[in-house]
Amino acid sequence: MPDHDDLTFELARIAQGKAIRRRRAKPRGAPTPQPETTLGSPTQRIGFEAEHRACEFLTQRGLQVVDKNLRCKAGEIDIVAIDPDQSLLIFVEVKLRTGQGFGGPAASVNRDKQDKLRRAALFFLPRLARTCFGGNEPACRFDVITVDQAGLTWIRNAFDT
Repeated sequence: MPDHDDLTFELARIAQGKAIRRRRAKPRGAPTPQPETTLGSPTQRIGFEAEHRACEFLTQRGLQVVDKNLRCKAGEIDIVAIDPDQSLLIFVEVKLRTGQGFGGPAASVNRDKQDKLRRAALFFLPRLARTCFGGNEPACRFDVITVDQAGLTWIRNAFDT
């Protein structure tokens, strides 16, 4: 009779095989992109505009934006960028606040939000490593860009990985 570890490994292998077959069976067409101006509520459009400004801000400072609005069950990554000088993968959270109540935009990136961002980053890291770094796992960093009446503020290495 196989021991508990062998059985667990075998069940995991079978489940992984089923997941691979399900992914292969899905249609592979890219969804038709909609212009951001037609998406969502007025509040969501304001958020999209803040993310667009943050992308431009990062690009002007030498970073290469490789993806935006990556969603999974664990959470969402607003912007994924690469610092080509340091071979560094950067996960960026964009926070917009119109008022300074509740501590401003940076205060909303609390421990729970940080944990969600870490889990989402772990989910996307293998794919990003494959597509952007030839399969090698890069060094990673979490940044926050706050947007308020004063403009954009870039908080590098806002929290630990």
